[in-house]
Amino acid sequence: MANVLLFIAAILDVALAVILIGISGFLFGTGPESMHGGALATAIYAAAVIGSLAAPVAGLVFHRRGKTAIGMLIVWLPPAGALLALTIPPPY
Repeated sequence: MANVLLFIAAILDVALAVILIGISGFLFGTGPESMHGGALATAIYAAAVIGSLAAPVAGLVFHRRGKTAIGMLIVWLPPAGALLALTIPPPY
């Protein structure tokens, strides 16, 4: 059962990274529809992309070493963070 949950979370993490990369032009691009994000936003955004790609690897390593609980926590952290970010209202 743990392997199935880890596999599902890994798929969600990779999908989250793909979505983040796909919308990056709207946040940091030069076009008129861009938000022209600053350096701090860029650093946070890069950390989110790297974290969503590194979480499945770290979770599987912890699972293979017998620490399944911490592995599950690490793997499910990016999707939970994305859901939490959706609850923050947009600035107007």
